[in-house]
Amino acid sequence: MAFVFSLLTALVVFNYGPGGSLGCDLSQNHVHVSRKNLVLLRQMRRISPSFCLKDRKDFGFPQEMVDGSHLQKAQAISVLHETLQQTFLLLHTERSSVARDSTLLDKLFSGLYQQLEDLDLCLVQEMGEQPSSLGMAMKKYFQGIHLYLKEKKHSNCSWEIVRVEIMRALSFSTNLQERLRIMDADLGSP
Repeated sequence: MAFVFSLLTALVVFNYGPGGSLGCDLSQNHVHVSRKNLVLLRQMRRISPSFCLKDRKDFGFPQEMVDGSHLQKAQAISVLHETLQQTFLLLHTERSSVARDSTLLDKLFSGLYQQLEDLDLCLVQEMGEQPSSLGMAMKKYFQGIHLYLKEKKHSNCSWEIVRVEIMRALSFSTNLQERLRIMDADLGSP
């Protein structure tokens, strides 16, 4: 995990420096990768969620706070970045418990990493070094998921509940990315 975190940090530093790419553009490919990530998460289902009803929990997804219809671009990018980063870290810390097929998990990591790479420069351009309160709300949300897994001792049912919850967060994220992409296209048109 330390290696992956170091790699992500190095990537962020590279993108912030003069050698990083210029411009912030969330392409259609970025949204496509998000949809592929959702498919991969669906394929990771180990047991039926109906067996885990007793383990359900409201993690307090801050939907009202991060509703894309009233977010400014900088805020939306902060929410997207934090959601993707926390998802990556959550799944990476408990890799062996998440999927029967490590190939699916590796593909998901690759997709999340690609999206994070796309968003790193955008985050700096839009937010600078200032942390976003909305990004912090997403971080707190994911901390609750980490605690839940720990309390449930990473049981199969707890992972199934978390898998479904992550799908919810990434689905929201995909919709937000689509709105940003459209917003960028509208701003770029004459």
